[in-house]
Amino acid sequence: MNTLVGRSAPQFKEKAVVKGQIVGDFSLRDYLNKYVVFFFYPLDFTFVCPTELHAFQAMLPEFEKRNAQVVGCSVDSCFSHLAWLSTPKNKGGIEGVEYPLVSDLNKLIARSYNVLKEDEGIAYRGLFLIDKQGLVRHQLVNDLPLGRSVEEVLRMLDALIHFEKEGEVCPANWRHGDRAMEPSSDGLERYFTTPS
Repeated sequence: MNTLVGRSAPQFKEKAVVKGQIVGDFSLRDYLNKYVVFFFYPLDFTFVCPTELHAFQAMLPEFEKRNAQVVGCSVDSCFSHLAWLSTPKNKGGIEGVEYPLVSDLNKLIARSYNVLKEDEGIAYRGLFLIDKQGLVRHQLVNDLPLGRSVEEVLRMLDALIHFEKEGEVCPANWRHGDRAMEPSSDGLERYFTTPS
């Protein structure tokens, strides 16, 4: 797998379920001038996947406050997405999830993002933070049994926004409101010698 960080996010036009409707020409280009959290999950009607989709939904207002669009993608059909969206949470479904779900039946999107598990024909749990110009600024790929932390995704988005606004870099474990540092030797020295 090759990293996409620093490169333009691979583009596509594909079917997706958006607000309960199937659209035939969904594209990430529609979200230029917004941040995009584009994540892959292996399959509809599985086990770790609904916990992740609901976790993103629960934090959706936080992403929206930051001008960020969440978009999910799997190799399932839009009809499968719709059926899963119609299934209650207590039955393993994702009823109540409001952000777009892309259908990657031909697996071209997963392949272009380097997350396709070829032997099974499904995607690893890949996640890509895309900036307002369409560049990938962060990526994370988990193996199938390992669910992601939505709080960490928000932390990374906050770090990117802080860097873009302030020009300061964000040290290890940085959270919104913490001290950042000037990207220089002097900035690093001040970071380590000045009490927080």
